Amino acid sequence: MKLLAFSSARIASTLDIRKVRSSLHPELGLTSAQRVAYTGALLICKNLADSDCHIEREIETMMLKPEVVAQLERVLSSVEQLLPKASKPVEWATCAAANWRRHSFSGFLEPVKVTDTTTLDELLGVEDQKQTMIDNTRQFLAGLPANNSLLWGSRGTGKSSLVKALLNEYAADGLRVIQVEKEDLIYLSEIFAAVENEPYRFILLCDDLTFEVGELSYKMLKSALDGSVYSAPENVLIYVTSNRRHLLPEYESDHLGGKYVKGELQQSEAMEEKVSLSDRFGLWIPFHVFSQERYLDAVRLCVERQARERQVDIPWSPELEQDAIKWSRDKSKRCGRTAFQFSKNWVGRYLLKKQAA
Repeated sequence: MKLLAFSSARIASTLDIRKVRSSLHPELGLTSAQRVAYTGALLICKNLADSDCHIEREIETMMLKPEVVAQLERVLSSVEQLLPKASKPVEWATCAAANWRRHSFSGFLEPVKVTDTTTLDELLGVEDQKQTMIDNTRQFLAGLPANNSLLWGSRGTGKSSLVKALLNEYAADGLRVIQVEKEDLIYLSEIFAAVENEPYRFILLCDDLTFEVGELSYKMLKSALDGSVYSAPENVLIYVTSNRRHLLPEYESDHLGGKYVKGELQQSEAMEEKVSLSDRFGLWIPFHVFSQERYLDAVRLCVERQARERQVDIPWSPELEQDAIKWSRDKSKRCGRTAFQFSKNWVGRYLLKKQAA
């Protein structure tokens, strides 16, 4: 009896029943029967806890059969395992970034130590993109109108690095970043509620985001950007990075069905739907493959940074340059990521030979 009373009180005091019921999304992997069973068990607990009598006395006076009590205890033990993990609120005064960590019906914000020291000056080949994002972020920090932003384009060209550099630059001015995975976008309203009263400005970052048609998280993000009941509070902006301009796969058949209206070609309904999400971002920031000259500038910067961190001097040489060009051809890509990967390989081999000499 005492275990049953304790479990009921624990569950009832931890969860808002209406919130739990609304969060039992089909994507959580529960069948309809399981969702009904869990909600029913929680309602029993809530009713017991809200009783005018003490919960233990209430249970004792119910004159339940021992096997019924045992069955209830098993149900309550199972439900209790699904409760959100007990966690302390994030200390935003000392923490500049956090992840949303999913757990059962909900989740929690988990502090993250920022280890990426990329600065805005180190981002090469994206001067226009960088300035646009700096201006938008400074407007946001100043409490002025600012736009949600979609950073799209070729892989490894600095989309994510730009957001990290913005955090490093403006964390002292109150900028904070919360990274959310695609599957957790269904909890946007809970994330917004957790930070809307904080005296900081938050970038909600969805990195490398792509969708398939019909996903629930797609609809939630679309609603949040559209200013519905799920819209972000005044101190939250949404920054998304993706290799896809419209965040969804495009097929040749999508372009069929267009028609002329008053002499102007209108997109097909399929394309209208596919651009409807990306169209809700105020800023579209494109990132493209580097020229060879810009790629070599990025290699030079990465090698200098690796050498500086290890307090050694690594001179630029024709051999290094040719190796960097060959590396980009083997990777079929000239971008910041390729330059960074090459610098680690070159500097590592250079220092290993120096140690062996």
